[in-house]
Amino acid sequence: MSKQITIGNLKMGGGAPIVVQSMTNTDTMDTEATVRQTLQLVEAGCEMVRITAPDVKAAQNLYNIKNELAKRGCNVPLVADIHFNPLAAETAATIVEKVRVNPGNYTDRNTGKIHFTDQEYADELKRIAEKMSTLIEICKKHGTAMRIGTNHGSLSERVMSRFGNTAEGMAQSAIEFAQVCREQDYDKLVFSMKASNVKVMVQSTRLFVEKMHALGMDYPIHLGVTEAGDAMQGRLKSAAGIGALLVDGIGDTIRVSLTEDPVEEIPVAYDILQAVGARISQAEYIACPSCGRTQYDIQEALQQIKARTHHLKGVKIGVMGCIVNGPGEMADAHYGYVGSGAGKITLYKSKEVVTRNIDQKDAVEALVQLIKDNGDWQEA
Repeated sequence: MSKQITIGNLKMGGGAPIVVQSMTNTDTMDTEATVRQTLQLVEAGCEMVRITAPDVKAAQNLYNIKNELAKRGCNVPLVADIHFNPLAAETAATIVEKVRVNPGNYTDRNTGKIHFTDQEYADELKRIAEKMSTLIEICKKHGTAMRIGTNHGSLSERVMSRFGNTAEGMAQSAIEFAQVCREQDYDKLVFSMKASNVKVMVQSTRLFVEKMHALGMDYPIHLGVTEAGDAMQGRLKSAAGIGALLVDGIGDTIRVSLTEDPVEEIPVAYDILQAVGARISQAEYIACPSCGRTQYDIQEALQQIKARTHHLKGVKIGVMGCIVNGPGEMADAHYGYVGSGAGKITLYKSKEVVTRNIDQKDAVEALVQLIKDNGDWQEA
C-alpha cells in the first residue's frame, strides 16, 4: 500500500478510494471556457482536474480560474501541467494544489549529446537537484503536491545514453527525481509511467514500483495509457493497461486519455474501476452469452434488468440462460435470474431458489420486488 498524501481536500493513497481525474482541452487563457469544462467534468464525477500551463501567463491565469470555480461552489483540486518552463511550474505551485512535471524535458538540456561519462552523469544529476530546489521549496511552503510524470519517448539525453528509450529508462528517470526530492526533504509526490504502448506502460510502472520499494519509498502511483485514441480502441487500451496494474494492487489515481470530449473519459474510468473491483459505483452483472439451451430472450432481459437496477451500488445480479451452468457460475451474485424452460424464469437470492417458473413478461418486475423485499433497493 502506498503512503497517503493530501491534494487540496482530497486524500490519495494509503487505502483511500482511487481518484478519478481528467484534463481540460480548452485554452487556459480562456477563463470562462476552462471553468465551464471543469464544472462539466466535476458534474460527471471527475475528482481532480488538470489544466495545461505552457507559460507563465497561463500559470498566472490559473488564479482567475480557481477563483471563478470557487465563486460557483467548486473546490475541485487543480493540477498544473508543466513541460518545458520551470518558471511556469514555480508560479503555478503557488496557486493550485498540484503541479505535474516531466523529468525528460523539465530540467535536462537538449544538446545532442549521446555519451555521458560517470562524472558527467553525476554532474547532470547534481544540476537537476539544484534547478529543482526552487520548485521544491515553493511546493513545501504552499503544501503543493507534485506529480513526476515520465513519458515514453521524452526521456532525457542523459537517461537515453545509459538505458535507451526503454521501460528501464523510464523507471530509472523517475527514481532519480524521487531521490532528488527525498534529499531535499520533500515527499508530497505522485509518480506515473505513461506510454501509448500498453506493454511499455505496464512494464515500466511495475519496474518503477519494484525499484521504489527497494529504496524504501511508497509514493502514490498515477495510471494512464497516454494517447490511447478514441472509441473502442481508446477504451480497450486504457482498460488493458490500467486494469492490469490495478489487479496487481498498483495505482492510486487514474486518467483515461481519449481523443474525445474529456467528459467522456469519466464513465470509462469508473467502468474500469468497477470491472477490477477497485471501486464499486453501480450494480454489477454476471450474464452468460447464451447458447442453444437458452429458451428465453436473455439479451432483452439483461437490458431490461440493467435499466431498472443499474443504480444499485454494489448489488451483483446474475442473468443466466439455463440451470446447467447458471447457479454455479453466478455463485457470488446477490440475486439470480435464470432460465428454467420455454419463456420461464426462476429467481434466486444468493444460491437459494425463491420462486420457480415465472413467465418472462413478469420476471423483471418480480426480481425488482425481490430486491426490495430484501432491503437492497434504493431509488435512482
